[in-house]
Amino acid sequence: MKLPKNIASTSQQFSSSYVEELSSLLQEKEAIIADNKRLIDQKCHIIEEQQKRIAILEEYLRLERHRRFGPSSEKNTAQGELFNEAEQLEQQANTADGEESKPQPPKKKGGRKGLSPAIPREQIYLTLSEEDKAGALDTFFVKVKEELDIIPAKVRVLEYLQEKAVFEDDNAQRTIKSALQPQHPLPKSVASTGMLAYIIVAKYMDALPLHRLEGIFNRYGGSVTRTTMANWLIKLARPLQPLINLLRDHQLVYELIQADETRIQVLKEPGRSPTSNKYMWVTLGGPPEQPAVLFTYDASREKEVPLRLFEGYQGYLQTDGYAAYDAVCQENSITRLGFRVDEDVTALTPHRPGRAQLTHPVPHRYCLAS
Repeated sequence: MKLPKNIASTSQQFSSSYVEELSSLLQEKEAIIADNKRLIDQKCHIIEEQQKRIAILEEYLRLERHRRFGPSSEKNTAQGELFNEAEQLEQQANTADGEESKPQPPKKKGGRKGLSPAIPREQIYLTLSEEDKAGALDTFFVKVKEELDIIPAKVRVLEYLQEKAVFEDDNAQRTIKSALQPQHPLPKSVASTGMLAYIIVAKYMDALPLHRLEGIFNRYGGSVTRTTMANWLIKLARPLQPLINLLRDHQLVYELIQADETRIQVLKEPGRSPTSNKYMWVTLGGPPEQPAVLFTYDASREKEVPLRLFEGYQGYLQTDGYAAYDAVCQENSITRLGFRVDEDVTALTPHRPGRAQLTHPVPHRYCLAS
């Protein structure tokens, strides 16, 4: 059955308008989706840039905190894993066990090393009771164990009682003669020479700051402030200068000296800003069984400092490539050493300024630092 022409035309017009309307809706939907995608991309880019900026600001903050509160050192300051070391090593070991590893030659089995015979011994006898020894032909002792024992520090007061003698001459005039007092680097100080030596070793060898030493002394019953200890260390510089000179001579008579300089900050130095660069020149020398380490402060990093430190020295000088050491090597005919590569180190030509040229190999025993 055929539809009337007017109805067929109306149906075609309706279908055409419906398709056009759907097409328009689809285009609008696609436009909205494109706008939303463009907006999401813009926001993602903004978030990414903000995250980068936050990371940069956090790094600036970490560096500023380290500059203000951290130690002045060339060592790596990332100490955040100090307390996680044991867990990290265990995790690494477990990871390594699960991975396929190359066959390695068997290691030599080493027994436990005995304690040094130079340490004083105190023998503790484990005896049998009289009942256990009843009827025995003989008894003897066998060493079954050694333990390393540490005697904790203790504080005591040394009271010096000076003997005085009274004499009377023929004219009935009395005179008093007193026993000599022992020599002391700081006569008016309440610290004994042993305590002063303990403070020096604890601070400059064991890296214990004075505020921690103050707490240790308080725990032992001896109240000494960090300011007092700081004054002791400053005043000891003059009476201990002859010892410093002997240590310097001890370094200069040996055939090898290692040297390096590092930046430090010095507060309240007259005429200099606290943030300006000053330097601590460190030298290690002397026989391997009796090494000596000296720290020399100087505000300069110029060549005059090594010229003064190594005056009259002739031997091997191991340093980095800093050019300030060239002058002293040329003047004193010092052989300059580099750092170990494999089993040998290589001598540096001391007559070439700047980065020295590698020349002949030097035996490994002359390289004590890697």
